[in-house]
Amino acid sequence: MWALFIWVSLLLISITHWVRSWRNPKCKGKLPPGSMGFPLLGETIQFFKPNTTSDIPPFIKERVKKYGPIFKTNLVGRPVIVSTDPDLSYFVFQQEGRCFQSWYPDTFTNIFGKKNVGSLHGFMYKYLKSMVLTLFGYDGLKKMLPQVELTANKRLELWSNQESVELKDSTASMIFDLTAKKLISHDPDKSSENLRSNFVAFIRGLISFPFNIPGTAYHKCLKGRENAMRMLRNMLQERRKKPRTNPSDFFDYVIEEIQKEGTILTEEIALDLMFVLLFASFETTSLALTLAIKFLSDDPAVLKRLTEEHETILRNREDADSGLTWEEYKSMTYTFQFINETARLANIVPAIFRKALIDIKYKDYTIPAGWAVMVCPPATHLNPKKYKDPLVFNPSRWEESNANNASKHFMAFGGGMRFCVGTDFTKLQMAVFLHSLVTKYRWEEINGGNIVRTPGLQFPNGYHVRLHRKYTRECYK
Repeated sequence: MWALFIWVSLLLISITHWVRSWRNPKCKGKLPPGSMGFPLLGETIQFFKPNTTSDIPPFIKERVKKYGPIFKTNLVGRPVIVSTDPDLSYFVFQQEGRCFQSWYPDTFTNIFGKKNVGSLHGFMYKYLKSMVLTLFGYDGLKKMLPQVELTANKRLELWSNQESVELKDSTASMIFDLTAKKLISHDPDKSSENLRSNFVAFIRGLISFPFNIPGTAYHKCLKGRENAMRMLRNMLQERRKKPRTNPSDFFDYVIEEIQKEGTILTEEIALDLMFVLLFASFETTSLALTLAIKFLSDDPAVLKRLTEEHETILRNREDADSGLTWEEYKSMTYTFQFINETARLANIVPAIFRKALIDIKYKDYTIPAGWAVMVCPPATHLNPKKYKDPLVFNPSRWEESNANNASKHFMAFGGGMRFCVGTDFTKLQMAVFLHSLVTKYRWEEINGGNIVRTPGLQFPNGYHVRLHRKYTRECYK
């Protein structure tokens, strides 16, 4: 009996010590205030709790009010310093490779691959970035412009003959097909397998609670990745067995790099790169486009000004039916302001993670080596000290601002050396699609359009509209 009592007492003491250690992690300096939540879970459940606000996520807002702009927490078992302080966030981005390095939770790494571009550092990251810029750099985008416009025109014409169209899935399908063609020459009409369906399954569980149990969204996400990677691996092996006489897509370029003597590019890295590019190029852009059209529906004055800019482009042409030129694209001043404002309020990427490489002193606090730092873009983009009436959609606020690059107050496309290499591709697709839409069509809302954040942006009921063709061009003349 006494032995059992002693054993139970020791167990309770051990558990109490463990819980206390969890809630009060050791640090050589002073940690920011905050709560580490429950053992093992931390505050993960609260972080993933759905909300319908366009404001700063409640998880962040409540803790900033309680603890201040820098606080500690624990997500999926990992200690995290959360930064809503623009100076600290900027410092974190600028110190990449010295004090910090890119990092994401193991659950994300399992999804995107252990060798995905976001998890690589130093020379390898720079090498992959230079590879991607061969496709999404200035020259590549200039060549791609006619195809982007043709794709937009074809899809809009198709949708205008339907009773209604769900914009989120439809724009995602349009962008995916275009990107997959450029990356891997994938033709959905000729393929025996639906590559995009695997990505759809993947996306539905991407921002979900990480329980890898059959039936859960996270499990379906991993299965979607597994199936997509199998298809990409089969394509890679087929190309290597039977090289094409006229290399024409990014996959051909990647294979050439793999086969070079002394190459540092492996099949695993190449496949993870292709997977991330396919995902990033269509999911984020389709969300932004859908929200952009919702903003236009809700604000006739913005729609009017945007339409005027694009009708002016047509009026200034000798032939209004000729295709967009690069000079016309670059002249879309208000359109780019509109895209920046959409990105600011969309906050499609709700968190950007880094890991501290050394103990770092910042103001009165210490960020311990090995801890994660979560930069919170919504807190930056909705800061009333920087943006007047931050929840109001106002593209004109960008008239005096140059947001072509990341800054202390705008990080919709990342920051530092990891500024998104696909940013210009995203802007090209959005601008060209909007050009075709507002000059050739009007639309009416049918249903949907409400948003949910978990914490990533979603349209749970889609966004259904009916397109109507504009039959006169007198306004262009």
